[in-house]
Amino acid sequence: MIRRFHLVITPFALVAALAAILLAAFVALAPARAEPADIAAAARGVVRVVVIGTDGEEIYPISHGTGFAVSPTRIVTNAHVVMQARGDETLRIGIVPSEGDDAEYASVIAVSPRNDLALLAIEGDLRLPPLSIAGGGISDSGEVSAVGYPMNVDRAQGLGNGDIFKSQPPVKSRGFLSGSRPSRQFDTILHTAPIARGNSGGPLLDQCGRVLGVNSFGADSDGSDAEFYFAVSDRELLPFLRENGVQPVINAMPCRSLAELDAAEQERRDAEQRAARLQLSNEAAAQRDRRQRAQLEAEMEVAQERENAMALAALLIIAALLAAGLAWRANQRRLDEDADEEELDHGNRDRNVMLAFGAFAVLAAATSVGVWLSRPGLAEIDRRVAAAVAETQSGGEEEPRAATPAAENLICTLDPTRSRVTGPANEEIAFSWDPQGCVNGRTQYGFAGGIWSRLFVPNEEAAVSVNSFDPASQTYRMERYLLPRAGMEAARSARAAYSAPTCGSDEPATLLGERQSAVTALLPDAPNERLVYDCRTEGG
Repeated sequence: MIRRFHLVITPFALVAALAAILLAAFVALAPARAEPADIAAAARGVVRVVVIGTDGEEIYPISHGTGFAVSPTRIVTNAHVVMQARGDETLRIGIVPSEGDDAEYASVIAVSPRNDLALLAIEGDLRLPPLSIAGGGISDSGEVSAVGYPMNVDRAQGLGNGDIFKSQPPVKSRGFLSGSRPSRQFDTILHTAPIARGNSGGPLLDQCGRVLGVNSFGADSDGSDAEFYFAVSDRELLPFLRENGVQPVINAMPCRSLAELDAAEQERRDAEQRAARLQLSNEAAAQRDRRQRAQLEAEMEVAQERENAMALAALLIIAALLAAGLAWRANQRRLDEDADEEELDHGNRDRNVMLAFGAFAVLAAATSVGVWLSRPGLAEIDRRVAAAVAETQSGGEEEPRAATPAAENLICTLDPTRSRVTGPANEEIAFSWDPQGCVNGRTQYGFAGGIWSRLFVPNEEAAVSVNSFDPASQTYRMERYLLPRAGMEAARSARAAYSAPTCGSDEPATLLGERQSAVTALLPDAPNERLVYDCRTEGG
């Protein structure tokens, strides 16, 4: 119970007040890390717990507190909130959700007065989105939020008895953890998020909207001290739930803001781009070195081949000239011997020698011309340089033939450093993917803006999921938007307006991408949860 006292100003109190003002100013300047969307999403499962009486004709509220869903049909609250109803059979317990007009009665499943916990079961058709329980250790500092239905706010709004049975959004207040300490023989969390009568049984949330404890009572104040409040810690809550057959959603992942993730993702992309630019620069430098070496080698080879060709042509010309001279001499000797019939045999021999040397001279001269004309030109240098560079780039192997892409079986592992997890998450998932955007041979993904994605709007869950896959980086991403009831109804209506094609359909994937945009246009700018998976080929 919160008690009020008159303010008594003392020098010590004045100093404390000034210090509190300075601290408040510092906190105001510090960046707030809690995600409002996560607190709002958690508030969907927060309810007003009303103890109801009747005079035989009408029902009226006796008292009320707060509770929150730990499963679609189970509500946690404080034991002292429902204690009066347990001792009086004429009283009933009502559950009023934060939205809609489907309030229901609830029955008590279990009560633990020792640690001020109670578990209720919804009796009607009402189903609520359960809150996640923070599974990690609780630090001695950090921002927290209290969500509930304080009576002083109801009075300030002028709400009457009938208004208590109408859905109202819960009140959210923010403060800081002040440590964990035992109190009243059970484990509690000390914090500064303001609560009042009516907040009892409501959740104390971390920055990701996960339950750290159940708000129970406040510290007495003499009017000059700071206000402190106590919540029953999860170390008490979790065993209580398990003992009573409830397996809550537990999340022990680190709580990171989307702003932090986006900044880290941008830095990662920048680093990849820098690495790619450096690699391109190194490859360009290596290419220049290869080209320079190939240029030098080609110049030397061509110069040597030209010199060899010119030397050979010169030798052939000399041989041709010598052969021509010998042929001329043989011809002259034949002419001189033709006058003497006795020398006729010698003349025939000289004639044959002349013809042989003459033929050799012609052949050597022709070959010399051919060798001269066939010597490599300067353009051969460029051709050899291009061929050497191309062979280096291909590794000397033949260009592989293009193969028809086939479906891949992928194993994808959650990357916690790139993820923001607020609910249950699989550490590893497996699926098959083919280049046409078909998953597991049955679920067709749409293509829009260079992204393959599929949008899911379930009827049994108050969340919209957008799953996407990047074949180039082998990255699978799941983003969940936890919407209020009106938002889910709008999303379901937009989703019902189109049908998704099956794998192998004649419809282009871009058409599904366009259809899904009608739903994505209704979603908030940022998701509540982002799961990023690194994928690899199965067996790879």
